[in-house]
Amino acid sequence: MDIVKLIAQYKKLGINEVIDHEKFNLISIVHHSTRIEGSTLTGIETQVLLNEGLTPKGKPLHESLMVTDHFAALKYGLEHAKVQAPITVEFIQKLNALIVKNTTSTYHTVFGTIDAATGAFRKGNVTAGETYFPNFNKVESLTAGLVSEISAKMKLNLSTRAQLDLSYDAHFNLVSIHPFYDGNGRTSRLLMNYIQAGYKLPLAIVNNETKADYYQALIDTREKGDIRIFRSFMDEEYQRLLSAEIKKFQQMVHPKKGSGYTFLF
Repeated sequence: MDIVKLIAQYKKLGINEVIDHEKFNLISIVHHSTRIEGSTLTGIETQVLLNEGLTPKGKPLHESLMVTDHFAALKYGLEHAKVQAPITVEFIQKLNALIVKNTTSTYHTVFGTIDAATGAFRKGNVTAGETYFPNFNKVESLTAGLVSEISAKMKLNLSTRAQLDLSYDAHFNLVSIHPFYDGNGRTSRLLMNYIQAGYKLPLAIVNNETKADYYQALIDTREKGDIRIFRSFMDEEYQRLLSAEIKKFQQMVHPKKGSGYTFLF
């Protein structure tokens, strides 16, 4: 089904009005995003940690801290989306600072000691595999340029399709600037969610099970200079998520005989 029609169906069904749906959706975002970055917490362990504050046995503490930090950053971003607070460089830095608050390090550079937990931009050059990210002295101007571009487009009367593309593009461009020492992927995915929330769209999730495809889409988009590659990947993730949510909702409303625990009196 066309993705715009899927969004319309999702909204028409009122899935977000189901008790605790939003909370479970946010937990799922946190679970998959932190799994992509190395957390080994299961979905249930993430849920128990965020709902009850119980850390899983036998798992490194920093993984639980990664989860709780990400959840705090997600809630911060969504609170600002509700009042349509503008995207600024400082806002993106704050998101990053919250995401890495209890798990990052300080970095000693020729420019002095940089505390990454403050959302400070990196002062060194970085690579990931065969990918070389922009020189550190371009980070500030590139991030400011991205913010300016996003802000200008958000003032326009965009179609639902264009709103989605804007969120995807912001995600891709920020992670490709790689402005921080740590948490670039998580910050970029939260920026995408922030834009989607501002437009009252369902929030996209990059599924941990498609991590390899996600990285490959980023690489291919950079190498070929074709943003449609990343947009296509994100569309597939988004369609899969919405289709699954719609199916679960319909099964809840119209359960098949013999499935689940439905009591009729």
